[in-house]
Amino acid sequence: MPGRTWTTSPGTGRPTPCERRRCAVSASDSGLAHPRPNRVSAAQVARVVGVSPATVSYVMNGRSGVSEETRLRVLEVAEQLGHTSSARAHRLRSEQTRVIGLVLSDVANPFYTEIAAGVIDAARAHGYEVFLTHTQEDHDTLEPIVNAMIARNVDGVVMTVLYPSDGNVVRALRSAHIPIAQLYRRIEQIEADYVGIDDYTAAFEMMNHVADHGCKDVVTIVGPLASSATNARARGFREAVKVRGLRNTDAQQYSTYVSEQAGYDVVETILARNELPSAIVCGSDAVALGAMSALRAADVDVPGDIAVTGFDGLYSGASPLLELTTVFQPRREMASQAAELLIRRIDGSGGSFQTVLRAHHLRIGTTCGCPTARK
Repeated sequence: MPGRTWTTSPGTGRPTPCERRRCAVSASDSGLAHPRPNRVSAAQVARVVGVSPATVSYVMNGRSGVSEETRLRVLEVAEQLGHTSSARAHRLRSEQTRVIGLVLSDVANPFYTEIAAGVIDAARAHGYEVFLTHTQEDHDTLEPIVNAMIARNVDGVVMTVLYPSDGNVVRALRSAHIPIAQLYRRIEQIEADYVGIDDYTAAFEMMNHVADHGCKDVVTIVGPLASSATNARARGFREAVKVRGLRNTDAQQYSTYVSEQAGYDVVETILARNELPSAIVCGSDAVALGAMSALRAADVDVPGDIAVTGFDGLYSGASPLLELTTVFQPRREMASQAAELLIRRIDGSGGSFQTVLRAHHLRIGTTCGCPTARK
């Protein structure tokens, strides 16, 4: 696969922000997974009955889909072991918890802040609350987070972090009969609603715009290629490079953690090689800002000496320094629509699964070389 994955900070051997955060979020320290002390857990009941913890959770939440024999056995063992939970108490009152889960990548990233607001507003409009958590780009935390949501008996989950390798997570939710809506990233092979944009076309358009400025030698910096959104953006960049006859070698294609620091680190590496391209085209605004910070620190003028573009449409207009040329996507509206689709699925009126691609547009700033910003 073309490009490279950044693993250490240049010249230091220190781990990347992703690695430094490896243990930052766990189910225990976020209060997600563990029952209170001295409480018999669903997992203990499951071991005695010989079923999965998800099945126990499903029974205790009063949902259909479990055989009567299994349901009675689970309830019998739960009572014998003294397993009591808010979920079972709720089962006596209602078949739903009126809570949906939302799994984000990193709430510190403004991209996800707007997504959270969109999901929460839509959920509350329908009488649902939101159980929100994030992985901090540490994918090892996803499975325990999802297991915790199953244990908490959420009615559905909006996922922004799914990779193609996450079949086990999807299977766990399916086993618990908990529907999901995919937002921003997706696994195409699973049956679930999805809301996003046409990342491939958006990336192609951005690279084409850069080429229109006469840039011939281009570096691309994108996020983790396991992400469907990142992968589509990388493909769009490469296709436009091919069509326009630009130079963008494998060594000029970077895949990294999505953060300002990651963008800064990659540009430091480029500058150390004394190989300044005519443009740096980034797969996220955060990476683009980090790249511009490194260029400013080295007295490289943007856009006088080099063009820089982003992707997401987060920062434009905040200050003259942030008139970033970027791809705008309607994050809040996308999040709201994903929540609406999920709630319809929970309520049994979802119908066939939908793939919704919202409109995007290039938001032209000054960092690409255009003389004035155009929204």
